[in-house]
Amino acid sequence: MKYISTRGQAPNLDFENATLAGLASDGGLYIPDKWPCLSIDEIRALQNKNYPELATAIIGLFVGQSVASEELGRLVSNAYGNFSHDAIVPLKQLDDKLFFMELFHGPTLAFKDYALQMLGQFFQYFLKKNRCSCTIVGATSGDTGSAAIAGLRGLSAVNLFMLHPRGRVSEVQRRQMTTVQGENIHNLAVEGTFDDCQNLVKALFNDSEFRQRHSLSAVNSINWARIAAQVVYYFKAALVLGAPDREINFSVPTGNFGNVLAGYVAKQMGLPIRKLIIGSNQNDILTRFFETGVMEKTGVTPTLSPSMDIQISSNFERYLFELLAHDSDQLNHIMASFNESGKFTIDNSLLQKAQQSFGAYRMDDKQIKTDINQIYKSTGEIIDPHSIIGVSAAKNSAENTAKNGLDPSLPTVAIGTAHPAKFPQAIKLATGIDVTLPARLRDLMNMEEKVENVDNNLESIKTRIDCFARIHEV
Repeated sequence: MKYISTRGQAPNLDFENATLAGLASDGGLYIPDKWPCLSIDEIRALQNKNYPELATAIIGLFVGQSVASEELGRLVSNAYGNFSHDAIVPLKQLDDKLFFMELFHGPTLAFKDYALQMLGQFFQYFLKKNRCSCTIVGATSGDTGSAAIAGLRGLSAVNLFMLHPRGRVSEVQRRQMTTVQGENIHNLAVEGTFDDCQNLVKALFNDSEFRQRHSLSAVNSINWARIAAQVVYYFKAALVLGAPDREINFSVPTGNFGNVLAGYVAKQMGLPIRKLIIGSNQNDILTRFFETGVMEKTGVTPTLSPSMDIQISSNFERYLFELLAHDSDQLNHIMASFNESGKFTIDNSLLQKAQQSFGAYRMDDKQIKTDINQIYKSTGEIIDPHSIIGVSAAKNSAENTAKNGLDPSLPTVAIGTAHPAKFPQAIKLATGIDVTLPARLRDLMNMEEKVENVDNNLESIKTRIDCFARIHEV
């Protein structure tokens, strides 16, 4: 398996080196040069596998020769051994054709655990094998931070610097990051938005001298290993519901495009996915793109679903590269235009191609509260303010089948991205109910926090990393 950069100027790498590199040296994102494809019989042979067995099989297609099969099985078992549900990714039926996949049974109660527990295992394995260390930097709009910390805490060869927008994540999300006491964990609260944090991380990688000096690597979904791990749960849900002999739709609340991109990858591998429905909140840059072919930044509005308060969806570059048939020159031109003007447009033929795979939907906070309450009253399920967007997008698409190209006879799986207790204020506003954290996190609100407030400034971030490195060397 060979990995190429979307920008076309970085060396091709194997899975190990693409994982350790994170972002490509030319500023692009690594992606397989071709998709591993499974026949109908090969997909059918996966039907009776449990989640770790399925993960070993699917992730193994991306790992290639970088990890032996038996060793990969051990890493997978380590990654998912501390999840709280036997099924790892349980499915609940909400109505006749609508299913809800709960991706919040990992250590931090969010879907990011499914990728970052696996990524932590890969980092540990590769760094130990090579007898080296690295500095990992990441940006989070809420859940990536705590999941990364849970996956990397205590690893002697890794130091993690996690940036989050100060005051723009929920209290539970913040405390899940800042209450972790680990010498290799560093939380930086940036005065700005998630997009500011993400831009700072990319700027660190684009400084080649700084990048080499600290052996930088990435934990955000710009790291391909994360996407590879997320592909697995699309296969699991589809297999449970009858794949490969039955098509299926997925409805995905998304801001940074990584989660829904994993679904697109599964589709390219041969999984019979009819449609991927993108759900947006008021920060609807992705929905507008799939409606009009125009990607345009309009500013970030704080909402009840803060993890989706994003205007620059970094993983979208991988899909755009696919849409452009791997034309790096054209992609570089588009990305340069977007960086300059905050806007780009694709032609109608490309838009029609995109619309064949993707539908799109948006919700404002008022509708989020209404729909959380309606689902609770009709099913008894309390759904968080991000996941409800996926559920409502599925319902809306089912009601508008002609517009969205959906077959009403097919099942749709809405992705549940977080436990509702991570957003107690939103649930209280919507239902009047006080939700409590699971027993293993009940002491979270009483624990001491460790976090440093920093300016929205690249030099401030560099100074913190340099300072820690000097102290660590001494």
